[in-house]
Amino acid sequence: MRKHRLDLFSLIAGALFTVLAVVYLVAALNDRSVNGRIVIPVTFIVLGVGGLAGAVAAVARRARPDREE
Repeated sequence: MRKHRLDLFSLIAGALFTVLAVVYLVAALNDRSVNGRIVIPVTFIVLGVGGLAGAVAAVARRARPDREE
């Protein structure tokens, strides 16, 4: 199996949605409610930071010379 490059944005987005699912599950099990006025902006902020990190990683990867292994 060939090794592939890490897709930082996908990793961050997947982790974010997993955390959100767990938060909503725990809230539902404890008869609590999750404030959407906080969750939605935080989601967009984290996705924006993930996109920025992915773009910076791609630029840094492009600037490096490829190593032959």
